[in-house]
Amino acid sequence: MIFKTKKILFFILFIFFLPNSVLARNLVIKSLGHSSFLINSAKNSILINPFKSTGCASNLKEPKGVNVDFILASSRLPDEGYNPKNRLMFVEPGIYQFENILLNGIPVPHDRVNGRRFGMATVWSWEQNGIKIVHMGGAAGDIDINSQIILSRPDILFISIGGGNKSYDGQEASRIVEILKPNVVIPVHFSRGEKTNKDCDFSNADLFIENMKDFKVKYVGKKFQINSKRMDQNTIYFFSN
Repeated sequence: MIFKTKKILFFILFIFFLPNSVLARNLVIKSLGHSSFLINSAKNSILINPFKSTGCASNLKEPKGVNVDFILASSRLPDEGYNPKNRLMFVEPGIYQFENILLNGIPVPHDRVNGRRFGMATVWSWEQNGIKIVHMGGAAGDIDINSQIILSRPDILFISIGGGNKSYDGQEASRIVEILKPNVVIPVHFSRGEKTNKDCDFSNADLFIENMKDFKVKYVGKKFQINSKRMDQNTIYFFSN
């Protein structure tokens, strides 16, 4: 009995005094709805695509009061680049440095006609906690060979799958996944059966899943932690809105 008590005490002390280098491996991803996510690591907090409650996001609660280092946005459209408090936001394509993070923004058509209808979206690539992340939430067009090289083999790929005028459909998204070869895919911009604005034309995730037979599917709720040392392979994470 005394031996068991000592083991329990040692375990509690180990948890409380766990080295920061171990705790710092975790990347915490929280879904805020639509294509918006909060990504936290030990050193940085990044907000992706904050939105105004309008259009396809009209039934969602706007991400407010979120304390972050900076925002990454696909464009300045209100459903993916809403920034009323004028916080530090990267939205234009280019290479930027924020403290220890190198950001690479690549222009990709926001539609299927080379941007002639809705312009260009910015696809973001960066590394956080040793994890390469690519966010393609605003893209709907082809990516050229140079962009494919920069974006290839991410640990985590955020990609739209619901179709419509400004989003890949399930088949198009699966083709992008095949090209980029991510470990984990996080789909955005698709219908979960909820009532949406009449102008919102997203389909559900069925077509994407049908075209991703080599990938496992996990449903992870609103928040999930990823460890770079225990990264899933060929896995789709569905977050709830």
